[in-house]
Amino acid sequence: MGVVNVTPDSFSDGGKFLDSEAAVAQARRLIAEGADVLDIGGESTRPGAESVSEAEELARVLPLIETLTAESALPISIDTMKPAVARAAVQAGAAIWNDVTALGYAPESLPTAAALGCTVILMHMQGTPRTMARDPRYADVVAEVAAFLDGRARAAMAAGVSPARIWLDPGIGFGKTAEHNLTLLAHLGPIVALGFPVVLGVSRKRFIGAVDPSTAARADDRLGGSVAAALAGARAGVAVVRVHDVRETRQALAVQAAIEAAG
Repeated sequence: MGVVNVTPDSFSDGGKFLDSEAAVAQARRLIAEGADVLDIGGESTRPGAESVSEAEELARVLPLIETLTAESALPISIDTMKPAVARAAVQAGAAIWNDVTALGYAPESLPTAAALGCTVILMHMQGTPRTMARDPRYADVVAEVAAFLDGRARAAMAAGVSPARIWLDPGIGFGKTAEHNLTLLAHLGPIVALGFPVVLGVSRKRFIGAVDPSTAARADDRLGGSVAAALAGARAGVAVVRVHDVRETRQALAVQAAIEAAG
């Protein structure tokens, strides 16, 4: 899953693709590099991020979705917590609703997802983007994240979302310390065992800077750590890795698969 942030303030590439032509060019580049899905977001969810209006978010993402839908059959994911934005994006051609609040942002989130009939990605986050980095605490991060995701999957199914349309995301970096993130990556089994496809977003995340302080200041210096974490996720059985660097990640995954096949 290749990431296109049509925002001025996303943690890694904020502002680079806010211009519509730059966003289209980046999406085409990721497709050429072998992305299987494009995840398009118009509101930053970095730590401390401020929310934007529905109108502003729609103005950022809809032109890109419409352009890409007209020229490619590649599935498009809309990264939003707002039901109205998800509805408009699906009407414009998006096939997946990627929600960092696991359809908990608004009372109408669950019924909207059921009515749209699209795939939904339910992510774990402690707190909100504005507050999640302040002091995240868990008694058992793996058990608590798995229990939350299981509960949200059950809530989605009870609302009418097909089980075949539910994907889960442990939310690496969302309301978690570097230690929490590393623990989750070392113990993805209980989340994979819930029986839904798991999406793993580790690309350029801050925990890599905690492991290698030389990359702490610049997110785009974290390619090596991003690929290492993606490979760990693949070995644990995740179905999708959400990345900024599609070509390099695909190459690493292909080599890992070839080594395993030779064994």
